[in-house]
Amino acid sequence: MAKTAKKTKKKNTETWRQRQGKRLRRAILRSVVWGFSLFIFAVLIFTLFNPPTTWTMYSENSRLGRLDHQWVPIEEIAPVMARSVVAAEDANFCDHWGFDVNAIRAAIEDGASRGASTISQQVVKNVYLWQGRSWVRKALETGITPFVEMAWSKRRILEVYLNVAEFDEGVFGIEAASRHYFGVGPEDLSASQAARLATVLPNPKGRSASRPSQSQIRRASSIMDGAATIDRDGRAACFQ
Repeated sequence: MAKTAKKTKKKNTETWRQRQGKRLRRAILRSVVWGFSLFIFAVLIFTLFNPPTTWTMYSENSRLGRLDHQWVPIEEIAPVMARSVVAAEDANFCDHWGFDVNAIRAAIEDGASRGASTISQQVVKNVYLWQGRSWVRKALETGITPFVEMAWSKRRILEVYLNVAEFDEGVFGIEAASRHYFGVGPEDLSASQAARLATVLPNPKGRSASRPSQSQIRRASSIMDGAATIDRDGRAACFQ
């Protein structure tokens, strides 16, 4: 009898463990499904609606107590501004699906002393993630970017980028930036002004579009040439 009772107890214990294991696996599966569904929703929702804020905007608003930002549709932005940003940050924007392999290879050859992030990657970082360098953030950025490329048009990616990029302390988006630096709306930006704004993007707190350094002036000249080039050779076709 004692032996039978021990067997029954052991069997009941194994059955309980099996049930708990099944419950745990179901809970994990549900979490994965819900997490992936929320992620897909977060990507799709911004094909129709504009991101209300970003982590960087929230952080700067908390720090400064103010924020200069107003969304403007890409139709109300001078085309030369869009071309200048692409020429400055991601000349092959229309030709890749989120990652510029040639730029990555060049960055590796330079010992990672130069950036290789595409505009698509920067949008993902700005809209969904946080600033700073970490393997976790980079891994998430790498995973999310292809989904954004699949769900959003190139024109939409560039529109979001121009509206959430930081151009000065507390100044976000091309509407605020064009008025802050030049006193004009984004639709009236000249090629020179657009190029100068593009030079600010890598270091918005350390550079000024209205009071550019000599290196910025040289860079702006190069960006103007690049913007004209991608317009001629068709590398701007995907967003114009």
